[in-house]
Amino acid sequence: MQIHEETKSKENIEDIIGMTCIYVPVSDVYKAVQWYEANLGCKLRAGDKLEPDMTGAILRFPDRNGKPHGPTGPVPAIFLLESRPEGGRLGFTGNDGKRKAVGCFITPRIQDLFNRFKENGVNIEGDIRITCGPNLQFYDPDGNMWEVWQP
Repeated sequence: MQIHEETKSKENIEDIIGMTCIYVPVSDVYKAVQWYEANLGCKLRAGDKLEPDMTGAILRFPDRNGKPHGPTGPVPAIFLLESRPEGGRLGFTGNDGKRKAVGCFITPRIQDLFNRFKENGVNIEGDIRITCGPNLQFYDPDGNMWEVWQP
């Protein structure tokens, strides 16, 4: 059923209250899980096993106590899904001709994250820059572009 009345969306202003997951295309889920764990601190969903032939994985960000945020928590899960290169990768080119990230993570320690990225050989787009606060753009091994921001 399709609703054509513009007023319907105004009546249901709180229908969307968050985001539960982000689907990320990768060429090798096994290697991608290891990269996201090492560089972003994600954890494989409880009960799942890291296996070389896996075609999908669900990663969560742990809270201060090391427990993963739930499916309706403040941080969406990352679903790594095996995909072909012709399916594309996350990111786009803006009108200025520069590559843009499609997702931005929040960190209270951007300098520490920057240092970890450097040590781990992460492909970083320049240095930490100050726009709306310190931020940094980077790529995962499949060329998905992300950003991290410190409020």
